[in-house]
Amino acid sequence: MLYGADYNPDQWPEEVWDEDVRLMQEAGVNIVSLGIFAWSRIQPAEDVWDFAWLDTVIEKLHAGGIAVNLATATASPPPWVSARYPETLPTDENGASYWPGSRQHFAPSSPVYRRLAGELVRRIAERYARHPAVVMWHVGNEFGCHLPMDFSDAARDAYRVWLRRKYDDDIAALNDAWGTSFWSQRYGSFEEVFPPRLAPYSHNPSSMLDYRRFTSDMLLECYLLEREILLEAGATQPITTNFMGPFKPADYRRWAPFMDVIADDCYPDPANPHRVRDAAFQRDLIRSLKPGVPWLLWEQATDAVNWRPSNPGKRPGALMAESAQSIARGADGIMFFQWRQSRAGSEKFHSAMLPHAGTGTRVWNAVTELGARLAALPELPAPGRDARVALVFDWESWWAVEERDHPTRVDYLALSLEWYGALHARGLLVDIVAPEDVDDGYDLVLAPALYLLRDAGAAALTRFVAAGGTLLTGPFSDIVDEHDQFRDGGFLTQLGPVLGLRFEDFGALAGATTGGTGVGAQGAHIADSASAGAVAFTLEGSSFSGRLVAETVHPMGAEVVAAFADGLAVGRPALTRHPYGEGEAWYVATQPVADGLDAVVAAVIEASGVRPVVDDLPADVEVARRGDLVTLINHGDVDAEVSIEGTDAESGRAVDRLSLASQEVRFILAPAGPASRRVSARVDASAL
Repeated sequence: MLYGADYNPDQWPEEVWDEDVRLMQEAGVNIVSLGIFAWSRIQPAEDVWDFAWLDTVIEKLHAGGIAVNLATATASPPPWVSARYPETLPTDENGASYWPGSRQHFAPSSPVYRRLAGELVRRIAERYARHPAVVMWHVGNEFGCHLPMDFSDAARDAYRVWLRRKYDDDIAALNDAWGTSFWSQRYGSFEEVFPPRLAPYSHNPSSMLDYRRFTSDMLLECYLLEREILLEAGATQPITTNFMGPFKPADYRRWAPFMDVIADDCYPDPANPHRVRDAAFQRDLIRSLKPGVPWLLWEQATDAVNWRPSNPGKRPGALMAESAQSIARGADGIMFFQWRQSRAGSEKFHSAMLPHAGTGTRVWNAVTELGARLAALPELPAPGRDARVALVFDWESWWAVEERDHPTRVDYLALSLEWYGALHARGLLVDIVAPEDVDDGYDLVLAPALYLLRDAGAAALTRFVAAGGTLLTGPFSDIVDEHDQFRDGGFLTQLGPVLGLRFEDFGALAGATTGGTGVGAQGAHIADSASAGAVAFTLEGSSFSGRLVAETVHPMGAEVVAAFADGLAVGRPALTRHPYGEGEAWYVATQPVADGLDAVVAAVIEASGVRPVVDDLPADVEVARRGDLVTLINHGDVDAEVSIEGTDAESGRAVDRLSLASQEVRFILAPAGPASRRVSARVDASAL
């Protein structure tokens, strides 16, 4: 188990470094991420290089038995870069420049930035690629975190190249894909295409979709450029960068094949009542990006952060509970930002492993206790394909469904979190996958708001149901193709036969909003928002509410399980069920609220036959399976009892019933029950 933090010794005088190593040993730290923001220290001027300090730090860490995850230091260019090369600066949609003084102030597509960054990486790699202390490479940092979209001239030029490649240098193909006959937008050449800068009204949604793809690809190209330089210099260590969970600007599924191991930053908000659910979703998403390979929690907070309007600290025991949630869901590394709390700068109020108040503190006691417990854990199984349930979450559909000019506004992440929450509360392990990755190893698949559905994804979902799986989908699904255009025949043109439905109209509810509670990148809070428009539906004699829409769907073989009870939709199907092949497909024609969503999920779970990891799970107790390892966490305020037969992984004692205090974590070895239809396929990750 890797344990450590970002380490920024360049912020501190050299006489502190020996103390850092000694205290790291005391805390159980065995790895640090080094030099993430050290570009200006390594290269104080274009023709000046200073590696002496870094040599010293690496040698001290190595002598102390602490491994190094060495950064390429490219995330924040020094002031001389923008002063000498202003063309490296990004711009906003108004054409105004983003200036230095913060971080990530570079245009990802800038050839000059890439040249300068490449030279920095080459020098670092040639010097340290074979150093025994360096066990991993950290490329950049949180790509796109503060600059999700760039509209500079560099982006303009790169976008035209990207479009030429995508459309085989055929401007007619672009016009067809974007539907440019509307509003007289037909292009005569690629040189006429610009980034979607400030415009009088809505941009072409198909062009916006391509620009989001382009933006993600430009960030990925920066990563790949640095990765290639590392490999050319002889680096044999794993290479990665830090993801940020469900981060909208970057399609991490396209990135994952180029990561030797997935690393992620996760900052649950202590004030968010849904923080356990939201963090579990993020950790399941990260695990699912590279099945069978353990991942790394690369950043979390020891206590309070500094960027929210209010920044409460963690409750006692929460540090272990949140770390255990990652371990339970596949992590083999627990890291923090950062080792020593900064004395100056924007993040000086951000907590760290070693706080300003020193070692006689609650935080220091918590991190040393966590380090000792992690060190005592037995070898953990690789995260297998233990989940029998999948939630479909697709970046391109996210981008497309949240564009303007739709029947109603949809918050795709919030909706996904709501459906996930009903599964999580029942103790079901969930993989979070693209539609194309759905296979017959799952028994139940939920695909909420799958607005943009590619042909291959539709084919995979169809095969899944035909082979005996249970599928649930609902509003705003199977609406457009990969270009954000309607297919011939209207809506549900691909899944309609599977669902046994014909779709007529959305039936947007007046004043309806997405609602829900979720987290965006870096834990940004999405507040609950009450719906001004709602519709009732009746399921098994009980009345529930739905929001957003009350769609008009016509059964074409589907059974009506629930009907709308009021409004313009009264009497029409609200929930349907349709046998298809060896399986069945369900469709809900509104977004159920609270108890209604729970009732719909309960119905499809019963139909699918899936079982939770542990039966009769108390409220506020979280459970996850990782091979034969079952992790139980009591996130509640009161003690809870759980029945489970197995062996305590830490003490070796047999157990059949556990009493869990508030925030208590137990690791239990308990062989899995009946296998799913899919054969388990675990990957040997020992090389990492």
